[in-house]
Amino acid sequence: MAEQSNELQKLTAIATDLELSAELRTKATELLGNIGTRQALLALLDLAANEGLASEERDLALRHAREIIKSGR
Repeated sequence: MAEQSNELQKLTAIATDLELSAELRTKATELLGNIGTRQALLALLDLAANEGLASEERDLALRHAREIIKSGR
């Protein structure tokens, strides 16, 4: 469980690091969506609420969050 939490923290840090390429941030967001846990859902919602990110990145985070909710995980 701690290992997954560490992975979530790393992916969230990558997804919010504006010094990295948009492609890399997008990949990190997609990986968060693939994890599909409640913690990943919360991380994605935090990304969607982050006004520092581009609107496309925020929309992507919200889409992945919706998919986790729909899957009922």
